Amino acid sequence: MRRQRGATITELMVASTVGMLVMLMATGLLMSANAAYVAQVEAAKVDDGGRYALEVITRAARQAAFVNWERDAANLDQGTAPARIGGLDAHSLNRATDGIDAPLADAVNGSDVLAVRFAGAGDGSVISCAGFAVGEKDDGWSIFYVGRGASGEAELRCKYRGKASWGADAIIGGVDTFQVLYGLDTDSPADGVANEYVSAGVVEERDAALVLTSADPAARERELRRRTHWKRVASIRVALVVHGAKRGQANEKLQKFDLFGSEYSNAFGSADRGVHLAEADLPDDLRPRERRMFASTILLRNAAVEARR
Repeated sequence: MRRQRGATITELMVASTVGMLVMLMATGLLMSANAAYVAQVEAAKVDDGGRYALEVITRAARQAAFVNWERDAANLDQGTAPARIGGLDAHSLNRATDGIDAPLADAVNGSDVLAVRFAGAGDGSVISCAGFAVGEKDDGWSIFYVGRGASGEAELRCKYRGKASWGADAIIGGVDTFQVLYGLDTDSPADGVANEYVSAGVVEERDAALVLTSADPAARERELRRRTHWKRVASIRVALVVHGAKRGQANEKLQKFDLFGSEYSNAFGSADRGVHLAEADLPDDLRPRERRMFASTILLRNAAVEARR
């Protein structure tokens, strides 16, 4: 019989070492592939959330200044009606207060407030940002602002007027900042095209500088409603930065976001908080997140009609 021989201890050690190296390489590749997959899923969630937020804001903004001419109130002088677009710089809101009254100073990274007002319709085709139909005899509101949820996470909210009271619902979470600029049509007569984009604070400053010549307070209020710069808003620019829910690997180079471009940030960033966002200024737990910026310019379809009145 032939003499049978097994593997030597050296051969066993070499085979074990090679096997462990192969397993380590396979584990590394698996972990890398899994990390890439998780990053892609997180990026997709952020993209979906940002696009959805812009879609909701765009749909609401295009209803601004909508007048239901079949209503009795539509026959009144639209020049003295309240402006259908409004906003606030670097503020938040309370869910229960009327409209944008009593704003809160605790704004997440200088986030703004955008308020849209519009007439309702009897066929249910006009809805608020929360998806509720606005009746023919009512005026609807879609107000967007950033607030903090119960966990402290910043979220973009939609505030609306219900049948009995005001309410607000979250649209998306993980919002770092929400910014709005208003395109003013300064031509006379108005042509419906924005000549410049300014913040809500600038619009308010220009209204405050108007010289009202009416004799009594009620007449001055009507005069202000006719001449307010809010009725010259022909379009708006909205921008927001959104981060993912899961912590990722910290970037070697921290990102910076200029929501309306570096030229605007350099010229007006000190007065218009939030238009420049640097990851280095965020809390440590928010830095290693998937983060995207979303922006859009929205033409207000009915602005030119109201501006000419």
